[in-house]
Amino acid sequence: MFWLADLVLAIHFALAAFVTLGLLLIPVGAICSWQWVRNRIFRTVHAGLMVFVAAEAVIGMTCPLTTIEAYLRGTAAQESFVAHHLSRLLYWDLPISFFLWLYVACSVWVMFLWWYCPPISEQEH
Repeated sequence: MFWLADLVLAIHFALAAFVTLGLLLIPVGAICSWQWVRNRIFRTVHAGLMVFVAAEAVIGMTCPLTTIEAYLRGTAAQESFVAHHLSRLLYWDLPISFFLWLYVACSVWVMFLWWYCPPISEQEH
């Protein structure tokens, strides 16, 4: 099960990186006229994930991926080298209220980007 916990952590990290990079690359792409940042599927998945994360924080829910990873690791399991470093990047030791405000602010930013740089479907090209 140890490798499965590492896999869940890697997926969790990839999703967090996707959302974070999207927050930065969408406005840069709009300024630089990169068409891929207007892709409706990309933008819908990005916005959906960000709003889901913010909603989790607002209702006080632990991320399902965090719960699954913790279950797979058990309380006495040691982390692998990769898991140790990914965990340090993904999990910050800050108050819950910090994350609540961060996720809500990021969701507001995503909604602003939807207005500022609206997605277009493939038919609109």
